[in-house]
Amino acid sequence: MLRAISHSHGGGEPAGTIRLDHAARHLRRKLVTTDQGEEIMVDLPEPVLFADGDRLVLEDGRAVAIVAAQEELYEVLSGPACPLRHLAWHLGNRHLPAQIDESRILIQRDHIIRAMLEGLGASVREVVACFQPVHGAYHAQGHDHGHSHAHGHHHHHD
Repeated sequence: MLRAISHSHGGGEPAGTIRLDHAARHLRRKLVTTDQGEEIMVDLPEPVLFADGDRLVLEDGRAVAIVAAQEELYEVLSGPACPLRHLAWHLGNRHLPAQIDESRILIQRDHIIRAMLEGLGASVREVVACFQPVHGAYHAQGHDHGHSHAHGHHHHHD
């Protein structure tokens, strides 16, 4: 079985591809199967959040490209009463993963969040697209999260 022992941010012709959704692109140690049917044991020293086009580097020196899978999402567009930056603030305040583009925001489907956004004046429609959310200040250069969620004290996020 092949082993992936490091990663890179693109470059060169890949030996294969692995199509993964947003959640599955956060890897450290996991058995994955390439689109070509090869099994690879991902065995990285720390968790990595892969973007579309990043590479898993195999023990034999070859690289396998990560491809962002199509996902069922909501496309959020601003309305006359609520600019995109306000909608982004509301989503960020709820710690929701969001891909913020120039004229739209993509989020994972959630009917409660959809109702909230529409109540704010946004236009929301169902789309199928690749999802590459923005990552906040806690995401370090290596793409790992950089801190624990076990805070050791009680507080609310709402």
